[in-house]
Amino acid sequence: MDMLADLLDGVRARGALFNQTALRPPWSLRFELGVELTLATMIRGDAWVIGDDRPAAIREGDIAIVKGAYTIADDPRTPPQYLVKDTDYCIDECVLPEGPSLLFSGAYQGSISERLLDALPRVAVVRSGTAMLDMIAGEMTRSRPGQRVVLDRMLDLLLVETLRTWFDQNEAPVWYRTSDPLVGDALRIMHDDPAHPWTVASLAAKIGTSRAALARRFTAQVGQPPIAYLTSWRIALAADLLRDTDATVASIARRVGYANAFALSAAFKRVRGTTPSGMRVAHSPS
Repeated sequence: MDMLADLLDGVRARGALFNQTALRPPWSLRFELGVELTLATMIRGDAWVIGDDRPAAIREGDIAIVKGAYTIADDPRTPPQYLVKDTDYCIDECVLPEGPSLLFSGAYQGSISERLLDALPRVAVVRSGTAMLDMIAGEMTRSRPGQRVVLDRMLDLLLVETLRTWFDQNEAPVWYRTSDPLVGDALRIMHDDPAHPWTVASLAAKIGTSRAALARRFTAQVGQPPIAYLTSWRIALAADLLRDTDATVASIARRVGYANAFALSAAFKRVRGTTPSGMRVAHSPS
């Protein structure tokens, strides 16, 4: 079972936002681009990434995965000098070809699964460089036909590689790290067909084990019973569809295993504290 592949299946960067900026200290940039995920690295020099009130240091060659808006600076005490909201940004005063610090960033415009976002901290720093950065930097130095598509695919690969490294080096979510084949089979079955009316009995029969064994081992590995996990997975899928599509609540309900919009709304409100319509309004462009 490859849950990371499942969560990233269909996720593609479209119009990847890349930028290289040479900076002289003191410098500090505030990024509010309206994207869900950004990869940032220092090609030259060190910096700090501030996603909330806890700055994270990134050394030359490290990669930071950042959720939402963030600030990057030579020192966490340096106040932001520029607010970057335009994806096609240019910062004249601090851009110097010979600047001692060289920032490289790629803003990920593709929709990312909530379950994957929930598994990441606000700022995740991978303490090692990758040859992919050299390839991206090389591609950006020249203009060739198809460059946008090449950069998009490179960003996809960089995202996967960085996520794998982060999960390998830190406490990974259970869907990434489970080593129990029985639990892995149960997760795969529920992820492959979340709309099916699964019960512990039908899952156990599909896998070829007893209900008691499945319930015991699944709860020990995952931290919640199989059907509770299935509910959370269905609600996560519904949230992604509410955010990323114009599908009706009724059609989304059927896709994730609920008989109608009312049933989905009741489960959604119980798990998320809001209705599907309420979440859609909250995530709609202002």
